[in-house]
Amino acid sequence: MIQTPKGTYDILPKDVHKWHYIEDIFRKTCALYNYKEIRTPIFESTELFVRGVGESTDIVNKEMYTFLDKGNRSITLRPEGTAGVVRSYVENKMFAELNQVTKLYYMGPMFRYERMQKGRSRQFFQFGVEALGSNDPTIDAEVISLAVNILEQIGLKHVKVVINTLGDKASRVNYRKALIEHFTPVKEELCSDCKRRLEQNPLRVLDCKVDCEHPAMKSAPKIRDYLTDEAKVFFAEVLRDLDSLGIKYEINDNLVRGLDYYNHTVFEFISTIPGFGSQTALGGGGRYDGLVSEIGGPEIPGVGFALGMDRLILAIEEEGIEVDPKDNVEVFIVAMNETRTFAFTLLENLRRAGIKAEKDFFERKIKAQFKQADKLNANFTIIVGEEELQRGVVSIKNMKTQVQEEINIDNIISYLKQRMEE
Repeated sequence: MIQTPKGTYDILPKDVHKWHYIEDIFRKTCALYNYKEIRTPIFESTELFVRGVGESTDIVNKEMYTFLDKGNRSITLRPEGTAGVVRSYVENKMFAELNQVTKLYYMGPMFRYERMQKGRSRQFFQFGVEALGSNDPTIDAEVISLAVNILEQIGLKHVKVVINTLGDKASRVNYRKALIEHFTPVKEELCSDCKRRLEQNPLRVLDCKVDCEHPAMKSAPKIRDYLTDEAKVFFAEVLRDLDSLGIKYEINDNLVRGLDYYNHTVFEFISTIPGFGSQTALGGGGRYDGLVSEIGGPEIPGVGFALGMDRLILAIEEEGIEVDPKDNVEVFIVAMNETRTFAFTLLENLRRAGIKAEKDFFERKIKAQFKQADKLNANFTIIVGEEELQRGVVSIKNMKTQVQEEINIDNIISYLKQRMEE
């Protein structure tokens, strides 16, 4: 038997309503904030992610699905959404309209070859937003507020916002030197990844999950002590705006995120549900003022976030949030063999009138058809009998009240619509 590839799974009809629930909230909330949907390819040139995500990241070094196509081009299945959106922004010259924030949102599958565990698959689903064109700290707060709004509408109660600043370029130059000086004496005690990170991008050392309990990690310099005055003001304004919205947050000096393109504000949304497991981050994001130019565009700032849909599904299940599948049938047609043609025509007419309807396709007896109607939670059944049809009527039964009426065949749709509105 052929099975799903390792690290992937099917989303079955019995579960897909939970995904629709989250997707609908995301789309509607993004529209309120004036974000427009963008759809980019699932695979891109490998160079996009090497330059955009960062050569020193675990994603580029270990986790990308990369291959040569038949034209001998290096292609990678997208491991995240921001780089592709920014590539499209540059390629399609969306920046041409000056003094305008371009607000985009996306959703879809991403791919990373990583160790599987609860809430982490090799094909996973994300939705996210990108706001390009403004270096106003208020837009950082707006992006965070948008994510918080989405999480609240989903119904999640146990989520905290964790935030930090990576400062501007000058801040990071000084901080980088301090980290190198701090970790070099204990370099041989660090994991192989951290040894590499210390040379390529020392901030990545703070993101290590292996050495997180090492004394050197706990005593590492804090970036707040190396911020320029401009970076301090920027971060203070972001926090002020969050305070004005009543959004609670926790500052974590070691939060750096797993992507190299971030500067200034970075943040994560953490589930605080007991027993949720080690994968507690529902998503995160930050500011990336150098990414557009890195990909070949002009110097244009940006900020965004992504939320993992797989983890959100786990979170709503852990929090006991009930999502109505809304999969009941409004009308089920019960028909005899002699009336099958009329029943099928009626079925199609009901659907074209916007009424969710179904019928039996197994030529079962009347009793079995009523059982099927019950199984589908039908609100009404239409009984099409041969003798009634000759008189130009059908019987319509309200399955909740058990009231049954004879209705002229020309009035079936108007009758049902009136009853469904009651």
